[in-house]
Parts: sequence; C-alpha cells; structure tokens
Amino acid sequence: MERRAFLRAVGPAAAAGLAGCLGGSTATGDYDVGMSAAAFRPVRIAVEPGTTVRWLNTSKQGHSVTAYEGEIPDDADYFASGGFDTEQAARDNWGSSSGGTLFEGEDFTHTFEVLGEYPYFCIPHERAGMVGTVVVTENPETVTGDA
Repeated sequence: MERRAFLRAVGPAAAAGLAGCLGGSTATGDYDVGMSAAAFRPVRIAVEPGTTVRWLNTSKQGHSVTAYEGEIPDDADYFASGGFDTEQAARDNWGSSSGGTLFEGEDFTHTFEVLGEYPYFCIPHERAGMVGTVVVTENPETVTGDA
C-alpha cells in the first residue's frame, strides 16, 4: 500500500485512539485534570474565581481527589470526592470503605470561588507523589505551572 493511502486510512483511527492520552477530552467529555496510574495531569492548573474544575479518572486505578484541609485558603469551601467535610473524614472513609473512590471514567467537580492555592492529593497514591494544585487567580494566564 502506498504510504499516503495508508496514512489516509489509519490516520483518523490513530488520532481517535490517542485523544484521551494527549489532552483534556475523551469519549466521556471534556475535563480539566486527568488521572493516570499515579499522577494528576496537569499537576498544576490556574483558573479564575467561579470556575468549576472537573477531574476525570482516565486510568484503571481507583483514585480520590482530596484537599489538604490546612493548606487551602481560610474562607474557601473544603472539597473531596465522596462529599466529605474534612480531610480526616475522607481519609477515614477511604481506609474503612474506599469512600470517595473514583473508578475509571468517573469524575468529580468543584467550583472555586476564593483566590489562592488549593493543594490536593489522591489518598491511595499520596505516598507515590500523586498531588496537584489548583491556583485561583484573576489572571490565570500569568501563572506558570508544571504539566
């Protein structure tokens, strides 16, 4: 088969197969932060106040999204998958019943209203370094981050 004919035939299928690996959209819709086996992607994002961030478990591992309660802004609402009100409640429920687990294809959303940095982690993969940060700022394009 001629090279160009081959690329025309398989190109769209290959691109569709890689869509979930390359960015912020999958067959289940758009998302802001994906979850690989032991990392959030991107690790750091910047948003304006009032933005709802969507985390999507894009891996086969069970994950959580759990804020470090003592490190978020004072006036901010606490957030954790499973709807827990405190970091300790999230940790306790994970250990006893896997509460707050996001399985493959499941998502979690939270709306950020207060300016500041919001560090968060995945309970079962925290020791492996699965942590991230949402930065809420009036000028998200000026925030540098790592991917």
